[in-house]
Amino acid sequence: MLAYLHIPFCHRVCPYCSFYKHTPGSTPIGAFVDAVAKEAASRLPQLAEMPRTLYLGGGTPSMLSPTHLERLFGALRERLDFDRLEEVTMEANPATFDLSKARLFRELGVTRVSLGIQSFTPHVLKILGREHDPEQAAEAVVILREAGMPSINIDLMFSIPGQSRDDWKQTLERTIALKPDHVSAYNLTYEEDTAFFESLQRGEMNADEDRDASFFHLAHRLLTEAGFDHYETSNYAQPGHHSSHNRGYWRGEDYLGLGPSAVSTIGRVRSQNVADTARYVEMVNAIGHAITSSEAIDADAWRIERIALGLRTREGIALDGLETSAATVQALVEAGYAEVDENQHRLVLTESGAALVDPIAGELV
Repeated sequence: MLAYLHIPFCHRVCPYCSFYKHTPGSTPIGAFVDAVAKEAASRLPQLAEMPRTLYLGGGTPSMLSPTHLERLFGALRERLDFDRLEEVTMEANPATFDLSKARLFRELGVTRVSLGIQSFTPHVLKILGREHDPEQAAEAVVILREAGMPSINIDLMFSIPGQSRDDWKQTLERTIALKPDHVSAYNLTYEEDTAFFESLQRGEMNADEDRDASFFHLAHRLLTEAGFDHYETSNYAQPGHHSSHNRGYWRGEDYLGLGPSAVSTIGRVRSQNVADTARYVEMVNAIGHAITSSEAIDADAWRIERIALGLRTREGIALDGLETSAATVQALVEAGYAEVDENQHRLVLTESGAALVDPIAGELV
């Protein structure tokens, strides 16, 4: 069992981000924190087992004030035994904390920080609408180390409009020089309801599969040469620093989502909270939860999800879970996109296949 807490507040809204988020103001952060405490008190005792990981995502969790963070974690500790949690991750923006606040993260029980750096190239950061510069980003890593943070992830993006291959190479090299424990390197996708998607529709931006593949292979080469284990399509870790929380998602573990817009999947029933912070607070205060939709996941839909997510991992997918023909599997192997682990009876993508994971998943489901 995993637990996710969605904190929707951001100082500014990035033009590529499709997650539910907004700037502070319409709903007092204190009222939001109190509502999360009530939702946790209502829903956590209903679980058959307690979560083994906690992930605070957003939005920008690190922008909460020390007072709000202490209130939030104090409420969570009333319902969760932090000593038994394998991992407590917090997403952070480099411009939202100093050494004192980073030390507070650690005191509150955070064991892993995921830094949303995205790029070390000034003009690319400007295109992305990020509020930090490359120097602030690098300093944030140094601060977290000084604060004693056990595990640091750097989030990066590639195939960004205006980003050259040299820009991406320099970002990767600077990332490696900072010696993070984990790197997430995501291919930009144009999601609906974002400014980037609207620009794509107007022809002002373009998607290019060849460029995507070139950037992907460059990241794979530089990061693996630097000692990172490529354990999921977009994720690389030093020994002992694989994300336990994210691996749980990819393996199909149940998870509880708290906060506005958060999704839960428990016993193959998927539910979602209302994607409106003010309404979320109202509902939790009135009935103890903010669930507005719920559906059972049938066996076929579950199988498709397991294939799509499992293919992204180094473990691959079980051959006996495929309904496709043996010829399709053999064609992927012969093309160099996949290998068959005969001992485990699993299909695992190669580096070439990992760059095409989505279309390959489409063939197999």
